[in-house]
Amino acid sequence: MSKRELAQAFNIKGDDRKKLKALLQELKDDGDLDRSGRRKMAVPGQLAPVAVLEVVGPDQDGELLARPATWDRDAPAPKIYMEQTAGSRAVLASGDRVLARVQPLQDGAYSGSVIRKLGGGSKRVLGIYEITSAGGRLRPVDKRAKQDYSLSKADADGAKPGELLLCEIKSQGSRHREARQAQVIERLGSLDNQRALSLISIHEHGLPTEFTDNALAEANSAKAIQLGDRQDLRPVPLITIDGADARDFDDAVFAEADLSPDNPGGWHLLVAIADVAHYVRPGSFLDKEAIERGNSAYFPDRVVPMLPEALSNGWCSLRPEEDRGCLAVHIWIDAEGEMRRHRFVRGLMRSVARLTYEQVQAAKDGAADDGTEALVQPVLLPLYGAFGALLKAREKRGTLELDVKERQIHMDASGQVIAIEPRQRLDSHRLIEEFMITANVAAALELEKRRQPCMYRIHDQPDKARVESLREVLATMGQKLAKGQVILPKIFTGILERVADTPQSEMISQLVLRCQSQALYSPDNIGHFGLALPRYAHFTSPIRRYSDLLVHRALIRGLGLGDDGLTLDQEERFKELGEHISMTERRAATAERDAKDRLCAAFMSSHLGEVFAARINGVTRFGLFLTLQDSGADGLVPISSLPEDFYLHDEKTHALVGRRWGREYRLGEPVWARLLEADPLTGGMVLALVESEDTNMSASARDKTETSSPFARAQAKPGGRRGESAGGGRPEKRRSGGPGKHRSRRR
Repeated sequence: MSKRELAQAFNIKGDDRKKLKALLQELKDDGDLDRSGRRKMAVPGQLAPVAVLEVVGPDQDGELLARPATWDRDAPAPKIYMEQTAGSRAVLASGDRVLARVQPLQDGAYSGSVIRKLGGGSKRVLGIYEITSAGGRLRPVDKRAKQDYSLSKADADGAKPGELLLCEIKSQGSRHREARQAQVIERLGSLDNQRALSLISIHEHGLPTEFTDNALAEANSAKAIQLGDRQDLRPVPLITIDGADARDFDDAVFAEADLSPDNPGGWHLLVAIADVAHYVRPGSFLDKEAIERGNSAYFPDRVVPMLPEALSNGWCSLRPEEDRGCLAVHIWIDAEGEMRRHRFVRGLMRSVARLTYEQVQAAKDGAADDGTEALVQPVLLPLYGAFGALLKAREKRGTLELDVKERQIHMDASGQVIAIEPRQRLDSHRLIEEFMITANVAAALELEKRRQPCMYRIHDQPDKARVESLREVLATMGQKLAKGQVILPKIFTGILERVADTPQSEMISQLVLRCQSQALYSPDNIGHFGLALPRYAHFTSPIRRYSDLLVHRALIRGLGLGDDGLTLDQEERFKELGEHISMTERRAATAERDAKDRLCAAFMSSHLGEVFAARINGVTRFGLFLTLQDSGADGLVPISSLPEDFYLHDEKTHALVGRRWGREYRLGEPVWARLLEADPLTGGMVLALVESEDTNMSASARDKTETSSPFARAQAKPGGRRGESAGGGRPEKRRSGGPGKHRSRRR
């Protein structure tokens, strides 16, 4: 409040107003008061009861966070947890500005409830077409939408009920007309075909899907690259190794023993990458489209490519037995995997085979097929030999080794999900990863040597507050993480190895993962913590990442390999470009994750009422996030559904603790859960915890012999019985929220 309001409240008049002014100034000088708006004062750090907030996105526990839209104080802005609706997805998206009521919580944070969303809103809406007694209606798939849209017969463009439609908003309605009006832009198919679920995520997150006519014309006019001044690499038996469903092959590898007498046991590696820079010139229509996308996005049923198909699956794809231009690096390593030297060339190559990870691993293990039998001795075994040396170097520098399980969704020809299973990780996957990492390091080294700008892939030190939380949890388990020591990736790996065979291993893995910062692109190098590398850049995937194309251009300019290198204009925009492509990467990753959630929910919707083995992967104020062990699907157990008690959220131990009866639900614990709801439109699943003795278990759940659930442990505690108070919650504020997500971390 203002000085005038204070004077009026305490009936201060005359000369006493001067004393009040002096007193208030003294309080401000001592830091006990702070300026809050024009001529207003408040307790330092305290927010007004109504404020304009900016949504910053979910935290690693799945709670949606916001911050004051204007914050000019020296202290960090307080956390504001936005209210959500049980069983739904987040009601707000990152970047939204809202007018909200804020209330302080006991831990110095705030809760926020939306009064109204600010700004003009989207001009397009994605929804399901329905026929009602009032006529055609569009039901938005976005849970933020509070009202349907009217869709006249003419505006519906022949759509049938149940179709997914992308529409343009014609009118937002008025007091005299309830329904808002929309008009069909694109018919995206029936939801009976689960492929439509990926389209929801694509459009919801604004991923560009259509190329301009000019960009397509440039791509379609591309021609084969001739040898010219390039190095002829066609005699080298380079091969590509990718997933079985891959269509764009942008990296090829080769290895042989280094016969140099001063490098006993050493290896010569060759990593050849598609020469995208030859086709996508700075400032071209293709370049503008690639910048807008930033990267390709991959879904179980489709790809949203960074470049048109004529390039991504054509001239820039290293198809077998076809000449292709490439930017390649020769790398010489010693027997311990340490890089001795490297040399970049612009070449013309000819892949001898397109192989899958499974093919290569089977051939290495003695089960070669017709496509690999002739390649085992001359090509595959040397690759594994060099891989063995690179692993030694990796182990020596001490990288962060996190076992993050990925789920693989299989769909049939009709667009239905038929299976969800953990994605295999073979030595052949690791082989390609190590070759690519080594080439990426060489690119960063070369650009520094040539004094060229480099778009580094940076990964900052872990969050100090989360490391401290991990230290406290480890101390309760007899594990030591010394305070004040320099945190290195190998320290985390050592912890994970020590707890690998303990019941707490899953929880510790989750906590270590949540300590990590997010990897970004930046021209300012701070190193890559996870890989334990002082410098690192992405060079090996220019078909699908704009960052790699920038690195290619910088190398071309620095090495004098052509007139299509980095321009001065792009160099001056490097920081801005790094921020942009970091954003597009997050956007694509979120869309990919949301699509998987929707497809998982569609698959699980036929299993309602069944009981599954699960683990707690998130503990929040509003409930528990579980991951089902068979499918990897995520769902929410609302706090209100837990056994009757008042539950306190213990942030330090990542647990919900019943205040009255002492039940505890901790991160990483195995539980049994019944599936109550699965909504393919939102990807949300609602679960309820059950006793392990429940008879309506899924077939796979019956085979599991996990430790008993928290229910059973609570029953064994003195006084541990179901509480008699009604409903779950916490003393200061009841909360509820939508399903959480795992954060995929891309190196």
